[in-house]
Amino acid sequence: MGDLRHPEKAHRPDNPIQRKPAWIRVKAPTSKAYHETHALMRRLKLNTVCEEAACPNIGECWTQKHATVMILGDVCTRACGFCNVATGRPRGVDPFEPEHVAIAVKELGLAHVVVTSVDRDDLEDGGAAQFVQVIQRIRARSPATTIEVLTPDFLRKPGAIEAVVAARPDVYNHNLETVPRLYAHVRPGARYFHSLRLLDSVKKLDAGIFTKSGLMVGLGEERSEILQVMDDLRAADVDFLTIGQYLQPTVKHLAVSRFVPPEEFADYSRHASAKGFLMVSASPLTRSSYLAGDDFARLKAARAAKLAATR
Repeated sequence: MGDLRHPEKAHRPDNPIQRKPAWIRVKAPTSKAYHETHALMRRLKLNTVCEEAACPNIGECWTQKHATVMILGDVCTRACGFCNVATGRPRGVDPFEPEHVAIAVKELGLAHVVVTSVDRDDLEDGGAAQFVQVIQRIRARSPATTIEVLTPDFLRKPGAIEAVVAARPDVYNHNLETVPRLYAHVRPGARYFHSLRLLDSVKKLDAGIFTKSGLMVGLGEERSEILQVMDDLRAADVDFLTIGQYLQPTVKHLAVSRFVPPEEFADYSRHASAKGFLMVSASPLTRSSYLAGDDFARLKAARAAKLAATR
């Protein structure tokens, strides 16, 4: 039987899902707050990357009423080998979505919100205008809330990066996901150096915006390649790096090459800190938006301390 959620992946050979080691197993969500967060997302007709990407931290985050909103629909125009979001022809852009996101942020009482999206190669601006609208509506309803955007690469979408930067999110995140050698296999349709240039462009357009990127490990990369990506990101003046374990969503997705033990994540963290990142989050369960509000507070403190040290 084909993969009903991912018909575009049905032709791929099955990759049996390996049993997870004890250090990355999580409990099923059962709390009242989790169900209240779920109900709010459904009432406002919002998608979340927590659900669509099958995030292992959803129980913990939703219990704290922290949800990462995924705008521009739940169908992506790309078919990355690691991603659980469905691929196909997306529907039109929902004009009510920005206001609904702002209402959700207000009702959840979020001090910090992460807004991401599917890839929308079908749109002239890649969906940049919707990001701008969402930022503006959140600011109108919750002016004290800090905003982190996790955008697609806006490949061949001139003016898109500039439009989102001009809306002045507090953090601009774009994930490299993996090392250059694995891009064709893991992230087809994307270009490693284009993604690097995106992050570099954000800093050049507005040095006051924190920049952030994330990597997955366990896809067949070498340690030396991860360290080189760190150097590339620092050359682009990226402030914050996240590194987490890749987890295979279904048998039609890329297989896990290995489960990286916690001590290797600690080693990556030490190297990233030594290379000059203001913030590093590296652990098996680290995800781009996991504990993002707490990390943002530490990121601001780290920048303040760095500025004070140079005076």
